[in-house]
Amino acid sequence: MRILVVNPNSTASMTKKIGECAADFASAGTEIKVVNPAEAPVSIEGYYDEAMCLSGLLGEIRKGEAQGYDGFVIACFDDTGLGACREVASGPVLGICEAGMHAASMISTGFSVVTTLPRSVPIIEDLALLYGMDRRCRKVRAADIPVLALEDANGNARELVRAEVLRAVEEDGSEAILLGCAGMADLTNWLTRETGVPVIDGVVAAVRMIEALVGAGLKTSKVGGYASPRSK
Repeated sequence: MRILVVNPNSTASMTKKIGECAADFASAGTEIKVVNPAEAPVSIEGYYDEAMCLSGLLGEIRKGEAQGYDGFVIACFDDTGLGACREVASGPVLGICEAGMHAASMISTGFSVVTTLPRSVPIIEDLALLYGMDRRCRKVRAADIPVLALEDANGNARELVRAEVLRAVEEDGSEAILLGCAGMADLTNWLTRETGVPVIDGVVAAVRMIEALVGAGLKTSKVGGYASPRSK
């Protein structure tokens, strides 16, 4: 099985980190390739960045489709371009927010999302409503850090994320935490040990769900909303 993971931003260090985490949890025999478009914002922080990354993201999905990948993961918590990518791909495509929220709902009665900047909160709240998770998602919280701060090994980003996770457990009564940025993928095991609750990375959740869907012989429906784009 071959899975293509696309980081829609152009920061190679983040792409490398995402790839390492995905490979660590993939099944034996699953090939993981992680790519990012060269022409894209260095981070996805808000609606404008989402729009600016779409051309590169769709280009990577098209290339992966031509190369015969079995499934695809969009490694941005905004689930950027998810519907458009499903039109392009024949195999299943998952966004890490959708996959992570479903995983959290299966292991807890309520969860919180901890993301980076406050401007991402309304985007994620809308996704929770779209996915039918508004009742299970008790709160979307922001650690108030730029996405690229997660790439600074000498900074305090991980401590700020940890503090927000602890507040979510104490104040929201959340039984699980979903990390609201692919750049946090390497923090899950540490945060689980530090906080005593399951901490979920959407990248890993999406990879494992893709494995299950492909293993069950399922592809993206091409009848209706996800039909292939018409030639124009």
